[in-house]
Parts: sequence; C-alpha cells; structure tokens
Amino acid sequence: MTNCFFVTDLHGKPDRYRKLFEVMINEKPDAVFFGGELLPHRMKMVEGFDDFILDFLFPNLRKIKEILKEQSPELFIILGNDDARSEENKFINENTRGLIRYISQAKINWKGFNIYGYPFVPPSPFQLKDWEKYDVSRYVDPGCIPPTEGFRTTETKEDIEYATIQKDLLELAGDDELSKAIFLFHTPPYQTVLDRAGLDGKMIDHVPMDLHVGSIAVKRFIEERQPLITLHGHIHESTRLTGLWKEKAGRTLMVNGAHDGFELCIVKFDPENPHECIRQFY
Repeated sequence: MTNCFFVTDLHGKPDRYRKLFEVMINEKPDAVFFGGELLPHRMKMVEGFDDFILDFLFPNLRKIKEILKEQSPELFIILGNDDARSEENKFINENTRGLIRYISQAKINWKGFNIYGYPFVPPSPFQLKDWEKYDVSRYVDPGCIPPTEGFRTTETKEDIEYATIQKDLLELAGDDELSKAIFLFHTPPYQTVLDRAGLDGKMIDHVPMDLHVGSIAVKRFIEERQPLITLHGHIHESTRLTGLWKEKAGRTLMVNGAHDGFELCIVKFDPENPHECIRQFY
C-alpha cells in the first residue's frame, strides 16, 4: 500500500501548515502532493516571518525530513494563480538540493507511476497573471481579464498571446501511456463538481456569469487520455456548493482538495487503489 496526501490552497496559513506537519510526522505518508496557492496573498508578512518560504515553509519541511529520516515523504509541489512567480526560484533551488520535487510543467517517475505537474489556470477576474493562460482559444469569459493584461511579478519569454493550456498539455504528456499517471493540476476541469463557483445571480452586461470556471482543455485532456487520477484545487467553494469532491471521467478519478472552511483539508489516497480515497479535516 502506498499512502499519499494531497493538499492545496493553503494560502500561507501557518495554522493549517502546522496541522499538516503534525499529521505528516504521525502518519508518515509516502508522498505529499501540494497543489498550488501555497503562499500568503501578495507575499504579505505572516506571523512575523520576513520570508514565509525561507523562514517557515522550508525549515519545517527540513525538520520533518530530519525526524522521519528514511521514512520522509516525497514532496511534489506546484504553485497556483495566487502565488507570485517571483518566488519560483526558491522552489527550483530546493528541488536541486533534493528537499522537494518541484514539478511545474514537468514529469517524474515515482514508484512506477508517472507524476505530472501543471500550475496554469484559465483567465480569471484577478489581476495577477503569473500562472494564467488562455484555455483552448483566446476567448475570455465575461468579467475575466485576459492573460495579456493585468500584471506579472516576473517577465516571461513565452508568447502569451498565443500560448494555451491545451498546447501545454499536449507537449507535457506527448505520446505517453497514462494508465498509471497522476496529474497534479491547480485548475479543475470544466463543468464538473470540482469547478462550481459561487457566482449565482451575478451578471455581466445583463448576461448571467458561467457558474463553472474550470479548464475546458483539462476536461478534454482527461476525457481523451484517461490518466489514473487527477488532483485539483483553485475553486474553494465547489465542494460546499455541489456536496461532492470527486468525480469519474471514464476510468479517471478527478479529486478536489480545495476547502473554503477554516480547517486543514487532506485528501488521502493510494494510487494502487485511488477510488478508495478519503477526505479528512483537521
């Protein structure tokens, strides 16, 4: 049995992280998947930490590694749309040192499973565009801001005008056989129980806003390529609104780990038997 944790959208909340660290030490998972939106909003100072990543997050992950030694879990990490990309080099550096596995638009083989990470989300109403791309075309939903507008915390060499999530996924997966693939996404797939936003009754120019805000490209990719399991966050309120946190698309299990309450939410799963996964609160 392989014991995996999935957490996402922790937003730099030290109390949630401390609970997570405690559960990691007590239960000794084989791997922890971090699904993005991990940092304080706009990297604001939290509890007096000058640098949340270097003064709090990484030191605590190192401490866990020292305590658990050979039982220390693999840490698979991507960032999300509320995380400043200007902080990315810190994760890249710790990936090089071996503390974490930073898998943004990357693939890693682990215990016979291929692990893929993808951080980008479709255009949103938010101004920060570090981790946003057009979805399948340059269409933008009413009320949303195109990726070519807003602001970025770092420059990108990519042609944002023509980059899409759809193209990225084709490149990321290539011709790989995905029956034993785990995809760590930040965005959920479109029109599922994972992407239901609290936009009821809201209008833009007298047009009702779409209540589903996930990625069409991710939904099509899952339906066509059928990976083993896909992990998603981003839309905190979806489970509260739908009453559901997982959904099947063919043989693929799609899981939402986001939560809009005060508790820490952990999805626990065994990739050898993913449909028996559970969602627990601390």
